[in-house]
Amino acid sequence: MLNKIQAVLLALATVAASPAIACPNWQSAPSFGTLTLNAGFQPDPISYNITAGGTTDLRRCFSTGESGYVTNRPDFDLHWGGSSRQLTIAVQANADAVLLVNAPDGSWYYSDDYRGTNPAITFINPQQGLYDIWIGSYDGSRRNPGLLIFTELGW
Repeated sequence: MLNKIQAVLLALATVAASPAIACPNWQSAPSFGTLTLNAGFQPDPISYNITAGGTTDLRRCFSTGESGYVTNRPDFDLHWGGSSRQLTIAVQANADAVLLVNAPDGSWYYSDDYRGTNPAITFINPQQGLYDIWIGSYDGSRRNPGLLIFTELGW
């Protein structure tokens, strides 16, 4: 029979051996690339081919109602400069896509169904700095082709 110390050590070893919950890591290198845009960029809108989806369940990482699946690494990094009235980051995909953004101040933004099943986030007076962007899928499907769109125009 185990004594109390052995039982506690066994419990700690079991917890330590459990796989860690993978969550979006803004410090990781992006999968699809990095872009630098300044206010007034042309052409507007500008878009990039992406693949939506992932295996990281957002419900395990956030407690504020985000749902969907993304990769651990950002899909795209946007370095934003200048002063603008608004900046919209949007996704168009045939799958039910989700959009997750970590803003320069460390705040997290999430969108699911903005236009149909396509997500979008509009930043009013966007902060200068790094925006880490994840494009996922609501249902956990992967390899869904789509477009990542940046615009200062109304969306």
